[in-house]
Amino acid sequence: MQVIPVTIVLALAALVPLSAASQQVVYPSKGQTPAQQQTDEAQCSSWAVQQSGYNPANPPATATAQTAPVTGSGARVGGAAAGAAVGAIGGNDVGNAAAKGAVVGGVVRRNKNRAAASQQNQAAAQQQQAGAAAYMNARQACLTGRGYSVK
Repeated sequence: MQVIPVTIVLALAALVPLSAASQQVVYPSKGQTPAQQQTDEAQCSSWAVQQSGYNPANPPATATAQTAPVTGSGARVGGAAAGAAVGAIGGNDVGNAAAKGAVVGGVVRRNKNRAAASQQNQAAAQQQQAGAAAYMNARQACLTGRGYSVK
């Protein structure tokens, strides 16, 4: 077991954001002093980071997926071809129908890109929530083992 100097432990405790610490209420069940509680909370926070791989003081950046630009080679060309075919069958202006098809093809592609970006953002948010929950569970287990009531 590695011994960490109290000054480093206390400095690490200061790095834990209030949002993470305020989610748990810690009560000294065995008469621990405030100084002992502060030391224990700092050590348990450090241990929880090691166990969970999640650090609330430095959470992973939430990935913001960008929608890919719509290019002229894919969806628009396909949409233009489909529009031209429909226009030719209906006896309409083939060029106008192709232009409308290109616009529709571009819109369809953009919507697919947005849906994919939204799914990526949701997955990243779920992963971050799971890390935060693992950290809080590890911290609670550590503090409970040291004689604190944690809610």
